[in-house]
Amino acid sequence: MKVIGLTGGIASGKSTVARLLRERGIPVLDADQAARAVVAPGAPALAQIVASFGPEVLDTQGALDRPAMRARIIEDPGARRTLEAITHPAIFAHLREALAELHAQGHRVAVVEAALMVETGSYKLYDEVWVVSSDPVTQLMRLQARDGMEEAQARALIAAQLPLAQKEAIADAILWNHGDLEALRAQVDRIAPKAGAQ
Repeated sequence: MKVIGLTGGIASGKSTVARLLRERGIPVLDADQAARAVVAPGAPALAQIVASFGPEVLDTQGALDRPAMRARIIEDPGARRTLEAITHPAIFAHLREALAELHAQGHRVAVVEAALMVETGSYKLYDEVWVVSSDPVTQLMRLQARDGMEEAQARALIAAQLPLAQKEAIADAILWNHGDLEALRAQVDRIAPKAGAQ
């Protein structure tokens, strides 16, 4: 089974491409969903997080208190490395298990959608990498419209990410998303059969 990594920048249209692929019957695994699953109450990774950071990173329901964890990461850069050392292997194991299940079901192609696969180096795990990209003006406008942000805040968020050009540089295919939905759909319709998806 061919496994394609799908990534892009914030508000570049990655989730829209994932939806269009699903509409074609291509299974898409979401790394963000996997990340939430591995820290769910009762999950081994959550127990490791509590062992490393203490019970104050849990909310009153026993789930990970994301704002509290985020605050720890901001004040202590080493905390991010500790957290990632716990969660990343668990996320990859979760995705591998899901991919094995799709393979057993007879799928010829599957896609893993992950925002940070270039940053983490996990893009090397996939047979191909597809990057959804957009021009800076369109990306900024989409982010402001989607999240109701002021322009300065949206610009800062985009600037904090790896530039899209660096993601494009490692791509096997780039889906340009500066037009309308139909233009993007046409690109997906062209690229999916080439990947071996029917």
